[in-house]
Amino acid sequence: MLKQVQPVLAFAAAHLDEDVSLAALAGQAGLSPFHLHRLFSAAARETPKQFTLRLRLDRAAAMLLTTQDSVLEVALSCGFQSHEAFCRAFRRRFGMTPSAHRERGFAGGGDRAQPGEHAALVSSVGPCLRLLRIPQNRRSEANEMAYSIMKKEIAPQPVFVVRRRVKPSEIATVLGEVLGHVFLHAQRNGMAFAGQPLTRYIEWGPGLWTIEAGMPVTAHTGAGSEGDVRADTLPGGFVATTTHTGPYDKLSDAHAAVQQWIEAEGLTAAGAPWECYVTDPADYPDPKDWKTDIFWPLA
Repeated sequence: MLKQVQPVLAFAAAHLDEDVSLAALAGQAGLSPFHLHRLFSAAARETPKQFTLRLRLDRAAAMLLTTQDSVLEVALSCGFQSHEAFCRAFRRRFGMTPSAHRERGFAGGGDRAQPGEHAALVSSVGPCLRLLRIPQNRRSEANEMAYSIMKKEIAPQPVFVVRRRVKPSEIATVLGEVLGHVFLHAQRNGMAFAGQPLTRYIEWGPGLWTIEAGMPVTAHTGAGSEGDVRADTLPGGFVATTTHTGPYDKLSDAHAAVQQWIEAEGLTAAGAPWECYVTDPADYPDPKDWKTDIFWPLA
């Protein structure tokens, strides 16, 4: 199903300043509006209207912090027909006016490289927030991937995360809800993104897993915990790491390979492992192209 609607997702994300109404997207896809709406909503877990409005507002929020364009110019370049309609929608999503968002700026002031990276991540991560960890509706084939595992040292990474206790079968649905929540929290508080979405595994059990899902940011300055979103830091130091290429339902094989490598090397795992979703499913609809980085902290 994702393969069917991926061209529509990509077209809408790349043409937010144009007509991306349901009728226009249906014409682009060669489907009836009803059929496209049904397929799109099932694959993306939100309607085409919700998808395009969310992306337009997120793009506008980034532009307000990274360009000198006026509020009206930002509104028009993001597909809004009037200043008033834009301001109303912006306030509903971010809890403040566009001008107030711009005046506050990035929390902590930011650094010179931060605005460009933040804007790029908003554009690349936004379309795929509800697509991560999508299960495959087909029989899983044997995983014959050989993993190249290495030990390396990494720096501590500030993150915002939400913790959930879930059934393994619920991870895709939970991530769709949680990552959107964290993404919005960071933007509302002027946090600059520093990387792709991630999931950390606090506890694995036969029936329930405790996970933390969220986004890396440049710093926690100016914003702490709020509701179920909390500021945390991925530990720095040595990790065992590898990259999994392929469907998400084979990620357990990658984690198992890293765990076996750690023991074979006489090392000791220390703390909860995490995975970072490098490839956006919105850009690469074929699961064989999906890349996920795995990290296991070492003692």
